[in-house]
Amino acid sequence: MGYIVPRMSQPKVFAIVGPTSSGKSAFAVELARKIDGEVISADSRQVYTGLDIGSGKITKREMKGIRHHLLDVSSPKKVFTASDLQKKGRDAINDILARGKVPIVCGGTGFYIDALLGRISLPNVPADPALRSKLAKKSASQLYAMLKIMDPKRALSIDKHNPVRLVRAIEIAKKLGKVPAARIKPLPYDIEWIGLNPGNTVLRAKIHKRLLARMKQGMITEVKRLHSQGVSWKRMHELGLEYRHLSQYLQGDVTKKQMAEELERDIWHYAKRQMTYWRRNTAIRWISVAKDY
Repeated sequence: MGYIVPRMSQPKVFAIVGPTSSGKSAFAVELARKIDGEVISADSRQVYTGLDIGSGKITKREMKGIRHHLLDVSSPKKVFTASDLQKKGRDAINDILARGKVPIVCGGTGFYIDALLGRISLPNVPADPALRSKLAKKSASQLYAMLKIMDPKRALSIDKHNPVRLVRAIEIAKKLGKVPAARIKPLPYDIEWIGLNPGNTVLRAKIHKRLLARMKQGMITEVKRLHSQGVSWKRMHELGLEYRHLSQYLQGDVTKKQMAEELERDIWHYAKRQMTYWRRNTAIRWISVAKDY
């Protein structure tokens, strides 16, 4: 007489998501301390060495002894893609699980996290050097206008000031007609999605406070140092948000007051785009503050 073989439970992986300044890094550390976990950063800029204050990279002190992966793994002079993060991130997940610990993916770059955890399949579209050369002559606003016509849905979620991502999206849309919609490719993990959302009023206050703190910590000096080490102003612009605005200020294009005001405004707009992106994922369990967990 036959019998049913019980299904082995899949290993647990946590994903901590939400808008910038919502407290994801601190929450991930506290969770890791409780469940013997290690954190995998899934942030498109914290992978770069030297992008510390501007990217809001967690400090050694803030890590509280918890091991973090995928921080400082690439030169800012190079482009680290979602495909790169997918590969290195999955290697890290497997390494953590092999040592009997719990992987905790944490970050605000939705496209990268979804690529890592199998919610989207990255398009297999090779680079088109001729197209990239042609598009390199266009401004970010011109590229964004092109993408809105070619792929309106992708234009809603992309950073319209980031030429690298805009060019890649146009490249894919030109080849496939549009950037493929998110489609589930289940991985052999039991993924628990946790979203932090303190609410608009609290979040805006946290963004303001955090920006002031980072300015005092030496964010301007950090950008000066990066430039002196060979990171071009063009590349700084591609790195987005803080690095774009600070490079404009250091080149004399705007005053310090204008820079601070416009940067805070753009961080807030970015946070709203992040929330729009994550609300599509119905598996996320949203909490207002860490202590609710």
